[in-house]
Amino acid sequence: MTPTFADLGTPREVVAALAAIGVTEPLPIQVAAIPDALAGRDICGSAPTGSGKTLAFGIPLVTKVERARPGRPRALVLAPTRELAEQIRNELDVIAPVCGLHTAAVYGGVGYEAQRRALRRGVDVLVACPGRLADLIEQGSVRLDEVDRVVVDEADRMADMGFLPEVRRLLDMTAPDRQTMLFSATLDGPVAALTRRYQSDPVRHEVAGIGEDAIDARHFFWQVGAHDRIEHTAGIVAAAGSTIIFCRTRHGVDRLARHLEQRGLSVAPIHGGRSQVQRDRALSGFAGGRVRALVATDVAARGIHVDGVACVVHFDPPTDARDYMHRSGRTARAGASGVVVSLVSPDQAHESRRMQGRLGLTGVVDPVDLARLAAGGERIDSARAPGGAAHHRTLITPQDARRFGGRRSNGGRRRPVGGRSRARR
Repeated sequence: MTPTFADLGTPREVVAALAAIGVTEPLPIQVAAIPDALAGRDICGSAPTGSGKTLAFGIPLVTKVERARPGRPRALVLAPTRELAEQIRNELDVIAPVCGLHTAAVYGGVGYEAQRRALRRGVDVLVACPGRLADLIEQGSVRLDEVDRVVVDEADRMADMGFLPEVRRLLDMTAPDRQTMLFSATLDGPVAALTRRYQSDPVRHEVAGIGEDAIDARHFFWQVGAHDRIEHTAGIVAAAGSTIIFCRTRHGVDRLARHLEQRGLSVAPIHGGRSQVQRDRALSGFAGGRVRALVATDVAARGIHVDGVACVVHFDPPTDARDYMHRSGRTARAGASGVVVSLVSPDQAHESRRMQGRLGLTGVVDPVDLARLAAGGERIDSARAPGGAAHHRTLITPQDARRFGGRRSNGGRRRPVGGRSRARR
């Protein structure tokens, strides 16, 4: 029998707040992590994006954290990018008020004063990007010595983006007897070093990794001439619906967005050169269905967490197989299905086949066939994909994931669950 949030130890008022937004059944990572986190154990959790990690650490945080003094938060959540920090805060704001707690998010790309005011008023649970938090500490706006509950979210992305030295400096400023929860798609390499240094006898919980058990997407590689890519991209968006399109450069993003708009599609560009207000407006329009396609640089591969994305298009090729998986993971989230289309020019075909081999695919580059979007495509072999299930000891099986998967009852729509290089930018 599937446990309820109440069975896991969640207070009644938090259960009621979740039920009010249609969240009634816990997902696998929540079933695994919440009881141990409520018991005060350090957690080392591995789960793909879109798997429900925010509530897995958020429920224990709001249940156990004590009230904070001005400028002295008691709980800290570190996130690699501003979009992710804001989305985590939004989800925590569903449950924190019923416990009488205040949250805030601090990140770059916006002014300091509003964040300083929030800290002066008092923030119990602070969600932060490392760079901006370091700036606020240097300015004397916040201290971390009373933080006794810490979450490091998407730690592998922190490592990829060069944030781990800053993360270590921040963790060294927190209370030495803190509870530390670390969540990551992979738990080896630099992430393992972080665990050894900052966690005490952590309990390890793993959900099926990046692969077909976690990303139920169909993958197409289509050969397209350089001058035909825009037209074919417009056709894909028209056929697939809600789509994220990845380009290599900011200029490429803006150029493609203009061309797609000229073809009557509602699109929005998103990249590091856009202001935070522009990025927030783009994400809001996309999540609300007012924007049919986001055109993005790789900043969005590590920052967009919106459920219900039907398709990802690699307009420009990713750097490697790992980046392919990060980009492609924007679709087929939280048990949904999705489509991933790579547009491959003739001179890119050889490199595309090599990457497909790394991903466990057949290495075939086909002609464009929009009709196939509604039919079957190839799926990633999870045992061979970078960071895939073969690299993990799976404590929660794919069968468990499907059994626990029914979660929401809000008319079939999924609520977005809480994403650049230096986060203070």
